[in-house]
Amino acid sequence: MFKMLKKFFDFCNETNRRKLYGAAALGVLEALLGAMRIPAAFFAITAVLENRICTDTFLKVMGFILLSTVGKMIVNRFSHMLQTEAGYDTCAQKRIEIAEHLRYVPMGYFNDTSLGHITSVATNTLEQMSDIATRAIMMVLQGGITTAVIALCMFAFDVRIGLISLAGIVIFIIVNTVTNRRIARVANEKIDADKEMVGVILEYIQGIAEIRNYNIFARNSSRVAASVERKKNADIVAETTAIPAVGLQMLVTKLAGVAIAGASLYFYFNGTMQLNYLITMLMCSFMVFESLDSAGVYTALIKVIGRGVDLANEILATEQMDVNGEEIHPSNRDIHLEHVGFAYENRKIIDDVTLDIKEKTTTAIVGPSGGGKTTITALIARFWDVREGEVTLGGRNVKDYSFDSLMENFSFVFQRVYLFEDTIANNIRFGRPEASMDEVIAAAKKARCHDFIEALPNGYETVVGEGGATLSGGEKQRIAIARAIMKDAPIIILDEATANVDPENEKELTEAIENLTKEKTIIMIAHRLKTVRNADLIVVIDKGRVVQSGRHEELMRQDGIYRNFVTGRKKAVSWKIDKI
Repeated sequence: MFKMLKKFFDFCNETNRRKLYGAAALGVLEALLGAMRIPAAFFAITAVLENRICTDTFLKVMGFILLSTVGKMIVNRFSHMLQTEAGYDTCAQKRIEIAEHLRYVPMGYFNDTSLGHITSVATNTLEQMSDIATRAIMMVLQGGITTAVIALCMFAFDVRIGLISLAGIVIFIIVNTVTNRRIARVANEKIDADKEMVGVILEYIQGIAEIRNYNIFARNSSRVAASVERKKNADIVAETTAIPAVGLQMLVTKLAGVAIAGASLYFYFNGTMQLNYLITMLMCSFMVFESLDSAGVYTALIKVIGRGVDLANEILATEQMDVNGEEIHPSNRDIHLEHVGFAYENRKIIDDVTLDIKEKTTTAIVGPSGGGKTTITALIARFWDVREGEVTLGGRNVKDYSFDSLMENFSFVFQRVYLFEDTIANNIRFGRPEASMDEVIAAAKKARCHDFIEALPNGYETVVGEGGATLSGGEKQRIAIARAIMKDAPIIILDEATANVDPENEKELTEAIENLTKEKTIIMIAHRLKTVRNADLIVVIDKGRVVQSGRHEELMRQDGIYRNFVTGRKKAVSWKIDKI
């Protein structure tokens, strides 16, 4: 248990750790104030039995009781505030820390780790911890401290009773240790079931269009139902394991209290304990284990808290790329790949690629699906680090740049655009939050999205759904282009930006891209002939290698993938249905 307590204290930052230490110190003070009731009661009982009640005795006893009661309330209030602040602030800071940490992990991490796992840890796990962690920890600490203080008071009154109370504490600790081991076994299943349920539900919601398209509701609904059922069963098992364990602990404390009362009566009747001591010990038999009972209830949660700390630390322990480079502002934006190799796990994706992309030129990357086109652009922008060779920008290895200074050089427009659940204006100014409304509108006009934005109920203040769900594909693409125009980076990477656009939007989207790419270095992944034929350099990628490169006319004179690609596209364009 103490190992778990230390784990949570280490999980907190220095400020919150000090708050928890302060709360623990106040807990000791609160226990001492509570224990003052025992001598107060002893003096009152002695005065009554010896028939020497007077104003002075009454005032002293009432002063002790008042100081104990009021002081305990005040100390408890400050202790509780410190616990609450430390708990909520720790979990809030860890969410931010996880988000910041994930900014710099290789993109392959997100291929290996489900969104459900990350979401579950950042939401459910940390939410549970913020609600119960500090409360549970302080109740356990305070319960132990209070019981120890009262037991020491009992030793001061009668060593024999003190030893009985000590024996009760030792037996409680043994029972608590054994039962917590049982609870630990079900705590992992409870957290794993929660993680699985969040992942399955997220996948179901995100894939709802495909589920509806292929009419596979039954299969996917059964997966959701199964995950919810597993979570329900895990919660029930956790409760049915914890309740008997807590009940057994409480039985031990109650029997220990009975033993103290019985021993006190025995000592009184055989003449080895005075009546005032007997009455005081009978009172203590009800008080000594009261806080320990509460601590026993919360110890069952300590294992769950420890598991939550482990899950958060696992994410934070994920190896990051070295992003603490220099603030570099290159004199040119020439890009060079020198014998670049990259493997994902044991599968080689990019193999010995050497490539020159000159500043303010357009480079089109084409080739069969799965050949490594997107991976090359990801390596250029350092979403991943190369395993072999190097990528340079302006003559400097991209690893020499700090991550932020490297990203200043790039804007991206992907095939699948993600818009945040915020206003359209804020989505456009995402790359430059300080931009004025006039600048937002100017960027929107260049991206050919001003007119449709103005037609929306609240114009630029319209809040789009999560992921931009309330807008069409073409509208999202144009807002993404407006966002890139706003950033005004010198290098633009277009990854199939027009692949799924309907004909009605294509003209406006093409104009938007032209406005975005003026006087820029363009790297585009595309399958449309008219998109690539005017490029300054066309690079054909197949199985992770550069198999052809050159201008359109040069490649058309070569027998290879590119000419086959163009021929196939021309046939597709000329295809028509004959009249019957």
